[in-house]
Amino acid sequence: MKISLGPILYYWTKNSVQDFYDNVADWPVDIVYLGEVVCSRRHEMRLDDWLNVASKLAVAGKEVVLSTQALLESESDLKTLRRLVGNGIFGIEANDMGAVHLAKGQNFVVGPHINTYNGDTLEILAEQGAKRWVMPMELSRHVLYELMVKKPSGMETEVFAYGRLPLAFSSRCFTARRYNLPKDDCHFMCLQHPCGMTLKTRENQSFLALNGTQTQSASIYNLIGEVSDMQQIGVDIVRISPQPEHTAEVVAAFSTAIEHVASASEAKAKLAPYLFDEPCDGYWHGRSGIEQSMETLP
Repeated sequence: MKISLGPILYYWTKNSVQDFYDNVADWPVDIVYLGEVVCSRRHEMRLDDWLNVASKLAVAGKEVVLSTQALLESESDLKTLRRLVGNGIFGIEANDMGAVHLAKGQNFVVGPHINTYNGDTLEILAEQGAKRWVMPMELSRHVLYELMVKKPSGMETEVFAYGRLPLAFSSRCFTARRYNLPKDDCHFMCLQHPCGMTLKTRENQSFLALNGTQTQSASIYNLIGEVSDMQQIGVDIVRISPQPEHTAEVVAAFSTAIEHVASASEAKAKLAPYLFDEPCDGYWHGRSGIEQSMETLP
């Protein structure tokens, strides 16, 4: 089983992004996804900057994949998408069907934001050239097992295993609205929230996180206790979503779980100090996403 590092879902400064990936080169990560998935107004990193980072990581032995934006709204977004797909060097993670169309025949990755819910969809995507699919976050272990049986031969399966769950996208910017700013003049307030803005209920329970045009779970989806189960099912890759601090420790904890250096309970205990909010794993077990199981499957 391999470890992947998903695209940074938040808005960080250019120096922060570059410093982060300088460190990633030495981590036990096999695959790194790069690029802006959430908002086209996030301009700290331009395409050429992402390509420079990609080249450095490739030299370090990482498989590099360029992730496309999940919600395109303008002709400039389409131009960026065309440049990404046509980069000629690195693979593409398609996060909408327009990207799938443009990447046809390029052995692309089907991102988690495409509704891949059944075997027929997997077959269609494989015919377009998909070599890997990332399971949508809301699917359960049971559904994944059924899809693994129907999956086209040779197609890899990747599971989002750690991080705040990206739940939905909107043409509205929730962070700008929080500051009474219009989306087109948002003052780039997302820079002040490097892991999103936590939204709490009246009972003071963390519920959602606002990340510009993206809504996330406030809880941290954490499947480190399910690594052994995923290996038995046949999952090829577990994805870790970058966070501002302690991502290296998260990667190390998953690495020990994959190599069976630590048991499920030991791996959970090792990772616990680095969670910046409550954990959850409800979707994996077919329950409400916000729930957290008390035990892992044998």
